[in-house]
Amino acid sequence: MGYPTIDAPYGFKPVNLIGGQVFSGSTREYPIAYNYGTAIFYGDFVQLSSGFVTILANTITGNAAVGVFLGCSYTDPVTKQKRFSQYYPANTTGVVTAYVITDPSVTFQAQLDGVADQSDFGANTFFAAVQSSSTGSTQTGNSNSALESTTVTTAAAFKIIGFASPVTDAFPDVLVKFNPGAHAFTNAAGI
Repeated sequence: MGYPTIDAPYGFKPVNLIGGQVFSGSTREYPIAYNYGTAIFYGDFVQLSSGFVTILANTITGNAAVGVFLGCSYTDPVTKQKRFSQYYPANTTGVVTAYVITDPSVTFQAQLDGVADQSDFGANTFFAAVQSSSTGSTQTGNSNSALESTTVTTAAAFKIIGFASPVTDAFPDVLVKFNPGAHAFTNAAGI
């Protein structure tokens, strides 16, 4: 199976743990506030705000990120049945539970927004654009967040630790990990 050579970002997908151990699929459950007005998609980074999950609407500065959103459950207001969804539809009422990967040692696969070369291995990067209510597909439920292909050696949220597609692809897939302090659970400051 080939990898996309087109600009088709899909958010952040868990691959394994930083030491190569298998990612077991472990998530934590957090509430989303009643009628929260921004959609959150599978693979989006989220933060905690007043104890509720919200989309991370910055390039991860400070101790903002608590993890990656992998879907939610809620009671459908019309059918009164419990629903499981790959994304959180904006303005959902009722009790909504988000499923979030919170382990700061998880390695994620994501797409860069442009070309790269071997020298980008070990460099730092950040979101290509700020995540918002439009950073995903309501058809698939998947995020379309990508990483910036212009890498830096200065502080940034993520370190590129490998390539998941040929580095020569027009939009290569990379493996990234959190840098110290970019994840809320590795930062000494409170949330």
